[in-house]
Amino acid sequence: MSSRERILGRVRRALTDVPHDDTPYERAVARDYLREHGERDVAQTVDLLAENLTDYRAIVHRCTPADLAATIAGMLAARGARTVLVPPGLDAGWLAETDAVRIPDEVESTAHELDQVDSVVTACAVAVAETGTIVLDGSPDQGRRRITLVPDHHICVVRVPEQVVSSVPQALERLDPVRPLTWISGPSATSDIELDRVEGVHGPRTLEVVLVG
Repeated sequence: MSSRERILGRVRRALTDVPHDDTPYERAVARDYLREHGERDVAQTVDLLAENLTDYRAIVHRCTPADLAATIAGMLAARGARTVLVPPGLDAGWLAETDAVRIPDEVESTAHELDQVDSVVTACAVAVAETGTIVLDGSPDQGRRRITLVPDHHICVVRVPEQVVSSVPQALERLDPVRPLTWISGPSATSDIELDRVEGVHGPRTLEVVLVG
């Protein structure tokens, strides 16, 4: 008997006393947990998002829609970025004031080619204040997952307040589970057994978030 057969046998024996017409799992499991912790207005929720993003070592900027292009141009200039990776559906106006060469997101691009790009600019699907998390879902203004994992510098634009929620349960209600979801809480970082922190191993070394609204 294989390990698989032994495990399935145990499952079947454990379910022998469960009626075939028992309550489905979706209704049997209580969903009465807190949807958010505390009560906050919109401004407080956005402030909490900025605070938690900063705590995760992301760099947070705030601007109005009219100043977004200038803000992104300034960030790219400060970084010394000569090239910027652009998802196909990104608003062209966001990069209207930068001289960086735009590199389109193409299927044929290799990981080595993406690694040569200085920065990438994307939108997001939703941002979670309580966890300081940005979620990408592969929409046209965000591009494929790998373009935000290989380049060393990621600029992510969050529209305030429409893309900001308090909690993970609220975020899940907005997301399509069949899409390629990428959950980002600060720049890529890992630690070894001695807790020496190393950034940039699994994604961008630098994450800059623009809260625009």
